[in-house]
Amino acid sequence: MLLFFRLLQESFRFAVTALLVNKVRTILSLLGITIGIFSIIAVFSVFDSLEKSIRSDINSLGDNILFVQKWPWASGSDYPWWKYWQRPEASLRELAELEKRSNAAQSFAFMTGDNRSVSFESINVEDVSVNAVSHDYSIVMPFDLESGRYFTSQESQSGRNVVIIGAEVAEALFPTSDPIGQTVKVFGLKLDVIGVMKKQGENLFGNSNDKSALIPVQFGRNVIDLRNGTTIVARAKAGVSNEELEDELRGIMRSIRKIKPTAEDNFAINEMDIINKSFDQLFSVIAIVGWVIGGFSLLVGGFGIANIMFVSVKERTNQIGIQKSLGAKNYFILLQFLFEAIFLAILGGIVGLLIVFTMSVIVSSTTSFQLGLSFQNVLLGLSVSGLIGLVSGFIPAWSASRLDPVEAMRSNF
Repeated sequence: MLLFFRLLQESFRFAVTALLVNKVRTILSLLGITIGIFSIIAVFSVFDSLEKSIRSDINSLGDNILFVQKWPWASGSDYPWWKYWQRPEASLRELAELEKRSNAAQSFAFMTGDNRSVSFESINVEDVSVNAVSHDYSIVMPFDLESGRYFTSQESQSGRNVVIIGAEVAEALFPTSDPIGQTVKVFGLKLDVIGVMKKQGENLFGNSNDKSALIPVQFGRNVIDLRNGTTIVARAKAGVSNEELEDELRGIMRSIRKIKPTAEDNFAINEMDIINKSFDQLFSVIAIVGWVIGGFSLLVGGFGIANIMFVSVKERTNQIGIQKSLGAKNYFILLQFLFEAIFLAILGGIVGLLIVFTMSVIVSSTTSFQLGLSFQNVLLGLSVSGLIGLVSGFIPAWSASRLDPVEAMRSNF
């Protein structure tokens, strides 16, 4: 063990001395590795952060909810849209039947919507997403209220003219006053504001509750076409898997719609896992792109390190002969030059990682996107750097270790 540490210490000293003596050559050799590691780790860091944000937005709804809809979410070049186009939409009658028959679902919600304007006196907010929802919407698709309250059961059942508005809508319509208790106009009808949703901000999909409004579906059915773009959302009970809930929902829906045993479903049951799988494929492709982008730079950097090591061996041939004549073993010479190559490559990798870290700090502090350099990516960068150094420096180090000491000492390079 002591011999190993002594060998490591001497190799480190030789490496540092060689690098400091040839500063320009060292810097030029570092550039290839630095650019390569920066390219790979920068791509991975950006998309790791992007993936984390996307999955956070997806999982914020929970992974135990299913969507009964007309259209399936899965898509592709062979997407048979003409077959789905003639399917019926989910209906309130089907919602009532599902609530009555289901044992696996905790609760159900019906939802549909349309983009309309919301006004108060002379102030008008365009393109507000007005969603008509059933009473259990707040249980199935939970959200936070900044002020006010949710619909009462009586308001939902009777279709009272009440509305819950998003934070952006509230700020635009009531910049200096409390929105609760005020009356706004939607669909040309007056609705009483009973709640304001907490400010959320846009997620990576561009969705937000901030510019939206919720109304009871029994009121909304008078002004929104419930035969277009409707969804029934189901949340599974604790301990019930999505597969179990999906099987139950499929059986109930086929029964409600009187679908023959041999006929295929005329509805889709979607879940968040479909989106997750789509992003898994996307990020797999992105990872390959990242390696291709950085791979060329690493290749150039590897050749640069191999070149500098061959030159270093040539310059120190006489020194190698002296070391061997004094009893230095072949493995000592081999490890000495191999360590120098690995040290050079890791140094270039560290510089590349520092650039990525600096970029992440600047981006995170100046934009809303949180870019982070994870420990896994740091470890990956250092590992790849070390591997490039090992591969690039092995042949020069091997040739140095095989030199004949007498011939080496005669060298006058």
